[in-house]
Amino acid sequence: MTRLILTLPLMALFQCDRDETVAAYGAADRTWALQEIDGQPFAASALLWFPEEGRITGNAPCNSYDGMLNAPYPWFEIQDLRATRAACAGLEAEGVYFAALLAMTQSEVSGDVLILRNEDGHEMVFTAAE
Repeated sequence: MTRLILTLPLMALFQCDRDETVAAYGAADRTWALQEIDGQPFAASALLWFPEEGRITGNAPCNSYDGMLNAPYPWFEIQDLRATRAACAGLEAEGVYFAALLAMTQSEVSGDVLILRNEDGHEMVFTAAE
């Protein structure tokens, strides 16, 4: 009986070290291409990756970006988002993309589809790129 009591806290320690973000629930090791925001097709190119635990990175219409992602699935919260500062014709679309991405609070992975949404009913739909 004593051995079991000593083992349980140790097991709990190892379980707390697991990645609990959306990456661990089917989003890792894939490139996600934005298809639509709030039901409207997104004409520009925007890509999203989860390269390692607690990180998010991607390419917006003009710039690459990265940030921290530590919320446990299904929650979604980006912190410390940083982007390069190149100018291009897609800067307006990029502003829309970043504003939407930063407003998302929940995530759902279903096969080749990643959906980000928030409590206000806004939604971003990504599909796995081949």
